[in-house]
Amino acid sequence: MRARVCLWLVGLTLLAAPLAAAPLDGGYAVVVSQATDAQAEWHGVVQALAAKYDAQVISWRDAVTESREPLKHLMPRYAAFVARPTEAGRPFVVAVSRLTRGLADDAYTDVLWGIVTGYEPADALRMVNAPPLIIHRGLGGTAIPLDAIGEGTWFDEGRRGHMVVKTAGGPAHDEPGPDDPAETIAELLNTAAPDLWVTSGHATERDWQMGYSYPAGQLRCQHGQLLSIPRDGIKISDDPAHPGRRIGTIVKAFPIHSANPKVYLAMGNCLIGHLADRESMAAAWLHSGGADQMVGYTVVTWFGYMGWGVGEYGLGQAGRFTVAEAFYASQQALLYRLATEFPGKPQLDLTEADYASEGAALGAIAAKLGYGNPNSATAHENLGLLWDRDVVALYGDPAWEARLAPRTLPWDQTVTIADGRITIAITARAAAKPGRPILVLLPGAMRAGRVLEGADLQPVVARRFVMLPKVKSLAAGQSLRVVLEAAP
Repeated sequence: MRARVCLWLVGLTLLAAPLAAAPLDGGYAVVVSQATDAQAEWHGVVQALAAKYDAQVISWRDAVTESREPLKHLMPRYAAFVARPTEAGRPFVVAVSRLTRGLADDAYTDVLWGIVTGYEPADALRMVNAPPLIIHRGLGGTAIPLDAIGEGTWFDEGRRGHMVVKTAGGPAHDEPGPDDPAETIAELLNTAAPDLWVTSGHATERDWQMGYSYPAGQLRCQHGQLLSIPRDGIKISDDPAHPGRRIGTIVKAFPIHSANPKVYLAMGNCLIGHLADRESMAAAWLHSGGADQMVGYTVVTWFGYMGWGVGEYGLGQAGRFTVAEAFYASQQALLYRLATEFPGKPQLDLTEADYASEGAALGAIAAKLGYGNPNSATAHENLGLLWDRDVVALYGDPAWEARLAPRTLPWDQTVTIADGRITIAITARAAAKPGRPILVLLPGAMRAGRVLEGADLQPVVARRFVMLPKVKSLAAGQSLRVVLEAAP
């Protein structure tokens, strides 16, 4: 039996989890509030995670930031923040993002993290127990790379009556689609068992609109239930209780019960990742939508680097990264840009008032950064990266094995550990221009030390990864090599 470890810090307890078959390589921590852990069903979620990964459990009393020192002491590879939906709002997401990049003395995130929550505890427990998922069937309310995924359908948010379909083994091809895809989307979610659902376009915490440049239906939620509502499914009438005010009543809707395991990437939507309360779209997607992992913005999105970067790494490099790893990689690429492109600018921590302004505060933020013209290209990039940095949430187990099926990619990247050295090799199968910096995750608890070979490539060496941001293109057959000392 493993030794029991106790650490008390400002009312905080770090306890050994129940014995498991084998610890996860690199370690795993479960972080939970005392109030949540005191509820029997949520405690069951914590215990299930602890048992699955032989994880350490860290409990906090007043604020999740109290977990910083215990996390710094453990420095696990993964950290799951178990939270009730009423806890996991935007301030919580922002706090988790900031504390997980504040564990070591560098600019980067030190653990792969996710927030395990749901409309009810059973949703969170389902996430914990989800089997590994190989994504091979996709569904999109916007364009998705069907050739990389395998099969599926996407609806054109910018062109009415157009969709793209691919069956297994066949080519992706255009097809005429419904003017309003509300009923078809509900049917496919309910019967086609998509492994991946992707959206962009207009959204709030309460809805998602299917057409970006044309009017169509929408998804809404009621008490954890997703509803697909066609454009004619809402009747507008006078409000008898408030003369002069008009109200909308749902008169036609298609309930969504999509129980199969899936990933939801809301990469380009405003606000849909924000758990403003239990009656939010994110909670419903984790409930009747069957999402075992979800990535989404908790704010109005106008820059998009962080959200679309998840697609660049997770879908664009099929099979190389899990969804959680792609989320992590996108954030590190963003942090690199902030650290290197704007070295003289303060790394401001935007406030809840800034985020709640939905962009109205950008002029004041630009002034704090020293920009006389907030609309200049440089100010736009700096503001956009700061805006995106802490507000995209990953809901789900960060160690969950969910990825596209591996495919032949333009370049291979491998990590070899031998004789106290870490060797990273990049070999190009074809000419390529990486859309985001090449990022190689280091295995387990392995730490990299000084660069022994490949310093000319200017690698960024962090606790969990090595990045090659200066490599802008690869020629067919080209090989790159970085050798690092394995740190003790």
